[in-house]
Amino acid sequence: MSRILFRNARVLTVTPKVKIRREDLLVDGNKIAKTGKKLKVEADRVIDCQGNVLMPGFKNGHAHSAMSFARSCSDGYRLWDWLNKVIFPMEARLRPGDIRELSKVSFLEYLTSGITSCFDMYLEPHEQTQAAKDFGMRSVVLLQPAGHPERYDQYRHEFLNGHMADGLVTYQLGFHAEYTVNYPELEKTSKLAHEYRLPVFCHSNETYRDVNSCIDRNRSLRPIEFLDGLGMFDYGGGIFHGVHLSENEQYILKTRKVGIITNPASNCKLASGIAHVEYYLEKGIKVGLGTDGPGSNNALDMFREMYLVTALQKIQTNDPTALDALTVLQMATCNSAQIMGLSACDDLQEGKLADIVMIDLNRPSMQPINDIARNIVYAGGKDCVKMTMIDGNILYMDGKFYTKEEPSKIYSKAQEITSRLKREVRTAAYLPTRIIK
Repeated sequence: MSRILFRNARVLTVTPKVKIRREDLLVDGNKIAKTGKKLKVEADRVIDCQGNVLMPGFKNGHAHSAMSFARSCSDGYRLWDWLNKVIFPMEARLRPGDIRELSKVSFLEYLTSGITSCFDMYLEPHEQTQAAKDFGMRSVVLLQPAGHPERYDQYRHEFLNGHMADGLVTYQLGFHAEYTVNYPELEKTSKLAHEYRLPVFCHSNETYRDVNSCIDRNRSLRPIEFLDGLGMFDYGGGIFHGVHLSENEQYILKTRKVGIITNPASNCKLASGIAHVEYYLEKGIKVGLGTDGPGSNNALDMFREMYLVTALQKIQTNDPTALDALTVLQMATCNSAQIMGLSACDDLQEGKLADIVMIDLNRPSMQPINDIARNIVYAGGKDCVKMTMIDGNILYMDGKFYTKEEPSKIYSKAQEITSRLKREVRTAAYLPTRIIK
């Protein structure tokens, strides 16, 4: 395994506070072996950072990577219509192998945005896993047995009995949402979580409609109250979105140590609302950051998410000091990593996994230099990402991809699948297998 020495860097760390130090950093294999000033070590490759920033890679805490097929063909709908009229009909026509190929388009975009890992929630964990291994992307894959009776025993055998990690891929347990999973299936998921003492992850409290529909179905209980009554979060976990949370629901999340992954761009685009991120953090709830999928966002750009989450909090609270940019950097890196179960790569420290991004300070938006860390949040963009390294491998540098498969082939396969899905939806009478009312 190779040793790569980064010289003359500004090393940005995020725990316990955001700090920047002028030093060198040595990667040995897939780990950070040493940091310090003017390191005297042997290396197979030396990269002069020329004062640019090395920082922990962004962790995309909520993603549907394979939904690249829905990018910009599903715009202008409310969430319920978006799911029923566009997404479910196309998903019903996915064939074996499609998810594996479609995911790779999103992985390429993650690299350009400095994203080194994603929490991927989709339909076929085996295909998601293979896509990540093919590509070299660190992924957390959500296991969702609800609605598939055969999967409970299958997942016990393949994943839960001591196989929750497989190289770059780790697994978590969850379900789509309270409003798409029936009561018996939710009970079975909770029972499985208790059997293996696992955290549980799901969409929750994304819109007023899903909150109110839960209240109507479940004896006036809001989603988190209802799920907590099932013991769903007895071993922690996380919710995606968490826009509309009551005081009691926030108390439950804090007590159960359940994190929130907020998705500001997707929430804006679907008019779901603005999460009270500042309040959640003040109450001791861990909040991370995610892009959601390319069908509802449509970009997979952590810089846009960082800017939006802080700007929206300032508007919501009428306070320009709300949600400081340094806190946002922590949300996008260590907070998301810890919610995802990736504490081994949450920062740039000796012994941590080498998931590293280099930020190019020789960009107009980064000059002149005043406060580098805050400027990354307020003025940074994809053009500032000079390098993305995952597990000690440089997969993107100076605008070029160093992946196992040529990007042009990835694009071609994804376009072929997308065109087929659209054609089949147009030419067939579609009776959806799932309808949300």
